[in-house]
Amino acid sequence: MVDKNIYIVQGEICAVVGAIKRNSRWSTHTPLDEEQDPLLNSFCHLKETLNNIKELSDVEPNVFLRPFLEVVRSEDTTGPITGLALTSVNKFLSYGLIDANHEGAAESIENMADAVTHARFVGTDPASDEVVLMKILQVLRTLLLTPVGAHLTNESVCEIMQSCFRICFEMRLSELLRKSAEHTLVDMVQLLFSRLPQFKEEAKSFVGANMKKLKMRAGGMSESSKWKKQKRSPRPPRHMVRSASGLTDTSQPPTLSNNLSGGVPFMEEQPPGLPLSDSVASSISSPAADSGLDASSKATSREDLTDLEQSSSTATTPSSEPGRLETQVWLSSPFTLAYVERTQSASVESIPEVLEDRDSLAEQSDTASVHDMDYVNPRGVRFTQSTHKDGAALIPYGLPCLRELFRFLISLTNPHDRHNSDVMLHMGLQLLTVALEAAHIAPYQSLLCLVKDELCRHLFQLLSVDRINLYASSIRVCFLLFESMRGHLKFQLEMYLKKLMDIITSENAKMPYEMKEMALEAIVQLWRIPSFVTELYINYDCDYYCSNLFEDLTKLLSKNAFPVSGQLYTTHLLSLEALLTVIDSIEAHCQAKVLNSADQSDAVTPEVEGTGSRGTDTVIGKVRVIIAFCLKTSYRLVCLSLADKKAPKKPQRFSCCLPDSQELIEIKNKKKLLITGTEQFNQKPKKGIQFLQEKGLLSSPMDNNEVAQWLRENPRLDKKMIGEFVSDRKNMELLDSFVNTFTFQGLRIDEALRLYLEAFRLPGEAPVIQRLLETFTNNWHKVNGSPFMTDDAGFALAYAIIMLNTDQHNHNVRKQNIPMTVEQFKKNLKGVNGSKDFDQDMLEDIYNAIKNEEIVMPEEQTGLVKENYIWSVLLHRGASPEGIFLHVPAGSYDHDLFTMTWGPTIAALSYVFDKSLDDTIIQKAIAGFRKCAMIAAHYGFSDVFDNLIISLCKFTTLSSESIENLPTVFGSNSKAQVAAKTVFSLSHRHGDILREGWKNIMDSMLQLFRAELLPKVMVEVEDFVEPSGKISLQREETPSNRGESAVLSFVNWLTLSGAEQSGLRGPSTESQEAKQAAILCIKQCDPEKLITESKFLQLESLQELMKALISVTPDEETYDEEDAAFCLEMLLRIVLENRDRVSCVWQTVREYLYHLCVHETESCFLVERAVVGLLRLAIRLLRREDISSQVLLSLRLLLMMKPHVLSRVSREVAYGLHELLKTNAANIHCSDDWFTLFSLLECIGAGVKPPASLQVTTGPDNDTGAQSDSELPSYHTSEVNVDRGYTSDSEVYTEHGKSRMPRSITDVDVANSGWLVVGKDDLDVSKPVVTNPKPPTPPLVNQYSLTVGQDMGLHDTKSLIKCVESLSFIVRDAAHVTPENFELCVKTIRVFVEASLNGGYRTHEKKKSHKYDAKSSRLRKKPREKDGLSRRVKASNQRASRPHSDDEEDEGVPASYHTVSLQVSQDLLDLMHTLHTRAASIYSSWAEEQRHLEAAGRKIEANSQALWSSCWCPLLQGIAWLCCDARRQVRMQALTYLQRALLVHDLQTLDAVEWESCFNKVLFPLLTKLLENISPADVGGMEETRMRACTLLSKVFLQHLSPLLSLPTFAALWLTILDFMDKYMHAGSSDLLLEAIPESLKNMLLVMDTAGIFHSADSRTGYSDLWEITWERIDCFLPRLREELFKQAAMPGACVSGLTSIVCTTYNSSAASNHRTPMSPFCVPTGTERSSPVPHTTPPIPVPMKMNPSEVPATITQSPLILQPLASPLQVGVPPMSLPIILNPALIEATSPVPLLPGPRATDSGDTPEVK
Repeated sequence: MVDKNIYIVQGEICAVVGAIKRNSRWSTHTPLDEEQDPLLNSFCHLKETLNNIKELSDVEPNVFLRPFLEVVRSEDTTGPITGLALTSVNKFLSYGLIDANHEGAAESIENMADAVTHARFVGTDPASDEVVLMKILQVLRTLLLTPVGAHLTNESVCEIMQSCFRICFEMRLSELLRKSAEHTLVDMVQLLFSRLPQFKEEAKSFVGANMKKLKMRAGGMSESSKWKKQKRSPRPPRHMVRSASGLTDTSQPPTLSNNLSGGVPFMEEQPPGLPLSDSVASSISSPAADSGLDASSKATSREDLTDLEQSSSTATTPSSEPGRLETQVWLSSPFTLAYVERTQSASVESIPEVLEDRDSLAEQSDTASVHDMDYVNPRGVRFTQSTHKDGAALIPYGLPCLRELFRFLISLTNPHDRHNSDVMLHMGLQLLTVALEAAHIAPYQSLLCLVKDELCRHLFQLLSVDRINLYASSIRVCFLLFESMRGHLKFQLEMYLKKLMDIITSENAKMPYEMKEMALEAIVQLWRIPSFVTELYINYDCDYYCSNLFEDLTKLLSKNAFPVSGQLYTTHLLSLEALLTVIDSIEAHCQAKVLNSADQSDAVTPEVEGTGSRGTDTVIGKVRVIIAFCLKTSYRLVCLSLADKKAPKKPQRFSCCLPDSQELIEIKNKKKLLITGTEQFNQKPKKGIQFLQEKGLLSSPMDNNEVAQWLRENPRLDKKMIGEFVSDRKNMELLDSFVNTFTFQGLRIDEALRLYLEAFRLPGEAPVIQRLLETFTNNWHKVNGSPFMTDDAGFALAYAIIMLNTDQHNHNVRKQNIPMTVEQFKKNLKGVNGSKDFDQDMLEDIYNAIKNEEIVMPEEQTGLVKENYIWSVLLHRGASPEGIFLHVPAGSYDHDLFTMTWGPTIAALSYVFDKSLDDTIIQKAIAGFRKCAMIAAHYGFSDVFDNLIISLCKFTTLSSESIENLPTVFGSNSKAQVAAKTVFSLSHRHGDILREGWKNIMDSMLQLFRAELLPKVMVEVEDFVEPSGKISLQREETPSNRGESAVLSFVNWLTLSGAEQSGLRGPSTESQEAKQAAILCIKQCDPEKLITESKFLQLESLQELMKALISVTPDEETYDEEDAAFCLEMLLRIVLENRDRVSCVWQTVREYLYHLCVHETESCFLVERAVVGLLRLAIRLLRREDISSQVLLSLRLLLMMKPHVLSRVSREVAYGLHELLKTNAANIHCSDDWFTLFSLLECIGAGVKPPASLQVTTGPDNDTGAQSDSELPSYHTSEVNVDRGYTSDSEVYTEHGKSRMPRSITDVDVANSGWLVVGKDDLDVSKPVVTNPKPPTPPLVNQYSLTVGQDMGLHDTKSLIKCVESLSFIVRDAAHVTPENFELCVKTIRVFVEASLNGGYRTHEKKKSHKYDAKSSRLRKKPREKDGLSRRVKASNQRASRPHSDDEEDEGVPASYHTVSLQVSQDLLDLMHTLHTRAASIYSSWAEEQRHLEAAGRKIEANSQALWSSCWCPLLQGIAWLCCDARRQVRMQALTYLQRALLVHDLQTLDAVEWESCFNKVLFPLLTKLLENISPADVGGMEETRMRACTLLSKVFLQHLSPLLSLPTFAALWLTILDFMDKYMHAGSSDLLLEAIPESLKNMLLVMDTAGIFHSADSRTGYSDLWEITWERIDCFLPRLREELFKQAAMPGACVSGLTSIVCTTYNSSAASNHRTPMSPFCVPTGTERSSPVPHTTPPIPVPMKMNPSEVPATITQSPLILQPLASPLQVGVPPMSLPIILNPALIEATSPVPLLPGPRATDSGDTPEVK
């Protein structure tokens, strides 16, 4: 079966042959002879060939293609025929008839390309001609894009591209065709560059033999049409295709062939033109093959010096061989791409530094050596060598043609080339975009060199054109370049960004707004490249000699985000977006780190995360940890920056490829100093050098090499100043060092000189120039192996070169003279080289180099020359180590970047948020805020977060709006609500790092509170007294308090019309809706979470939050109690939330509460809340062991309060204490703490004045008291702060406690002020320094009295009841009664007994004045000045008088009260009895316990003596005191209890001394008190009470008679009993006592007599002295009793004398010792006998009974102790005598538990107190 492809070819043959025949018939009217017509002939042969084969692949592709290609080449065929042939060729290609693997495929493809690019045909009309051109484009496209296209050679590809360009740029062609050509080019460029990775750069030695130099030819010649070569001539073609106007030049015969474009020459004469290809591809060095490169370059013939020069250096500017002007005329081209350009030799080509990198940067010269040159005949026609010699292999295209194409595209973008039209510029940019999008060019040095130099330069020049489309295209190409190749374009990128910044900031009115917008968009786009911003920072901001690009751009963007006019445009939003891009990427990295640390438990990442919370310092230096993590990815990046695969290079300024933040900070600081030094150098060099030496950047004394190096590497230095400085005579050595920094080796003298003179500005003075040039030539001559005869020859040549440069390029010189020719130049230098001539070729080369390119003196030129100079310096820097560009992993220096950007970003965000009304922009701003917050939290930047919160708080309008409008304004402002939600959510999420910002948040909270927008939960607080347990901080307004407003509104309502009236009556629906919206928004904000979540805050943040709450305490001007109360409540709730670490914040809270409570002079709502708060804290915190003692100590604050203030809050305290004891009694262990609690109970329940030692006595202005005792954590005297102005209890307490081992007296007795000696000596013991000159003198207290001796104020009944309840709770539970609190407990009970006596009647005496009235109770001290009227003035009637009994109490005592107080007294009696009966067992169990534990503390004695003094005696006194109550019921009950108590079994163990004190301390005072008129209303009841008391006395006396007899003072005791019998006989009005007393007395006398007490064997009468004294006394009131009982006679005389003798002896003995230890009249018992500092030898001095006070001698009056239980003297005998009870001294000595302490010696008799 025949191959189908053969039929396809046959079909195409028929079509073409038929057309040719038809055409010839039409034109000649005779049939064509196939034999004679070469075209038909070849088709005929092909037909025969095809008929003989079965498979098309049996023949070579060339065989069946040749006839068709000949038709295409033929000049004689018309357009349609050529078109048919082209269609056939296209079909063969697209059907794949040419097998790419066929050995002849390459040749046939080459032929096809040659034929199609050189197609010729006879033109008919422009329209049909364009159809042919369209087909040519189609074939070329198919040819290159099908697989066989890979066989094309470099030359063919260039020809193909050139043909397409020609059509594209032919403006006479229709737009459709040109656009088609454009699209074809785009496809081709895309294909070629996408194949780039398949090609590799080859060594020159390999390429050179086979490769031809490529030109982008405008026309071309083909081997296959050799016979037509002769026809090409300089004359113009004779055929003109019709022009656009449709006219034809008919004089031309239509048969002549035309070139590709239809042969329309636009110019009658072609100008001589340079080929555009001035960068050759015939020799490209691969970086790997340096050896081959060097060898080949050295072997190059001497006649072409430039070949050597350029093979080993970078070609930077288009240049051809200096001195040779090549002209080339393409006569067949319709227009020429070639044009004359002044040849330039690269300015930087000769820079020696480049040599170091030549292996990676080298590229061949544009001018191939002479042997490779095409031949140009004298008429200027170029003859190109054949594409392939017979038998030589065809090499498929590769990098050379791509490089040529790339170079051509770049040349199209040169805006300074006048041949480049806008269309060409645009096309070049478009195709470059495609090329860069399709391929990664950086690895190819030959392409990279073009990018670094021409491409970047052209693009930057295009940025200043005013045509928007070119500007936009160039920006697009720039992005592609810097996105992929910024590692090689460090300084180009710097220049680009500076240009963009100039555009953005341009003030030029002509600058279109769109250009600014595009520039900003370009920055945003670059900013989005991962790690681009970080690279900017590390490569520029952290480089000594680059500008601070990142910093400057950030400032620029921030500034640009602020609209000047106030209206937001796209530019503002773009600037913001750029800033946010940085924030976005940093935030993404932070998130990733957080996730990584969550996912991975290895040691790397958690450490990074930890930095978020631990603050900034830890972050620095940890960046490396992250970096280590990302290095794997970054190394690939770093390697890309260098084509040779060496290890990544690092800049010299860094210690490693990824320096840490600390190193960068040091570099930046050094950079600042360098800039300052540079500025100073540019004014005065010495000054600059000196500055840098001072700062340690240059060594001192000056190191010439170091300074020279600095002068060379610092581009900011003024070149003129460098010239002056190095040429100075004083700096000759520096000049040598300076010249040594250049590498002149291997450079021609003019090149070296060019390099030298570009480093500084040559001064004008001849001697200076001579010095500079001599040093230069000596150095050059030496390093280049002395090529001249003498050094002077080099100097002369150098001078000549400078002269030549001036002659050729100085405008002033050129005006006067014709520039020197090369011959003149040579002539001038004849015989200078040591009397010989220089090498003439060299001189010619020098001449051409200088003529073609001026040696530019720095800062002298303007315009393009200056631009060229600046550009060459930029390239030079880029080639040096300075040009190394570090690629870093994304996220490496986020910490530093954020430090720099956060300020501008937050400012810009705030501004945009404030000004914008668009919802999306507001959301964007909020997202920005959130991200900044997240980063700040991650790195622990508190200042950033504070700043952010403060900014946002402003937008909530909460602080700026007045309270009345707040709900409406806030509720209707959605932006404010968004801000509020953001503030709260950020605080909830990142509260940890909030510091100063807390204040703003708390201010906002306060405003919400004032405006009543907070949730109910937040304004309700715990309360002890309120039945519900809660009260609201927002107290309701009552009509009476609204003042006039109610009246006014009524008047308004009467007078106004309906419409207005409705507006006034209540808020409108809008404002109600707004308020609802506001409330809802605040609910969503969840402000309460700030309090509940505070337990998770870092300690520092928590402390700041508390500080913020405390600071809200209002000042005097705007005093608002409620605000302060609200903040206080929040503070307390926060403390409770943080009870696990309360010890850290306790100090702060305590001081604040101290400030609120102790310094307040009148009671108010705030004080009440503070007191309740303190108790609430105590209740919750006592369970915590670590803090409980401090908390209990803090309760002393309450005792420090002013008594009248404390009394006002007594009820809160009473209820609070009750709660506290109920929940925490078991947690209180220390006696100090119990002392505090019991003192409080006494003050609150009984109105006792707080201990004087706790009262703050400092003056109102002197605030030392505020220190309180918080500075004394351990509370010991040694640590007392002397300036405090008061002694804390504990100091007094511990001092006394130290010396006492067994305590027989209660702690209270010692520590409480009533029992404190405030004599000077004692104060010296307890407190080393006393700042208070007059300590308060405590009252004189008497143990022999039933009262506790406390100064009782008024008390509140409900408080008392609650306190008694608390007390009974402790007493009734054995677990709560401990050795630490037992004695205190007893004392407190006695205080309450005293308070409840007579039903607490005295509390009602002044009830009216005592109660504070409702109005003043909860009003503010001052209304606010501003909105005083508008704020609701609140006072709540129901709670106004709360701390006291109900209002009825004013009227008198209600009936209910009696039952209450009765209950209290009965409870107290019961408590005392309980304690009394259980005391013995309690004490013995304690003693037992202690024995087991063997505690090192004080010993607990369980003996009767200890029990008596500490327990039984005080309790009995308490019960006895209630026996004196005015209420009969209480009295009777008390007497019953007393009787029971005295006769209880445990008491039987007491010895005589205790029983004696029982009489002295309990019974005698009781009897004395009962003599008073206690209850005038109840006379009968009183009689009965007195009778029972007397009976009790005699019972106790008789029961314990035997031990009492052993007492030395028995007589005195007995006489006292007789005294009472006497008084009671006469006390009553009824007969009850008259009958009862004698009976009791008889009873006692009989028992005594029976016991033989009255008998004495020694006496004369047989009766003792006692007998005599007894009857002497009884006779005074019962004269007949003796006769009734005993019938014997009395002996008065003896009695008297006996008594007198007793008295006298006692008196004398004591008087003898009196002068040694005089007694203070103010002695007060203060301790046990064992602790007494006084010797026991001195008894107190008695006074004879019958003596009047006035008769007592002076020595006696000075110091007797008179114990007096009553204010009124006793009535003894009839008639009554006013005499005090004076007890026997021995009795006192024996029974007093406390010896009497000495006081200070009386200085003069005036001090003697009066004896009452």
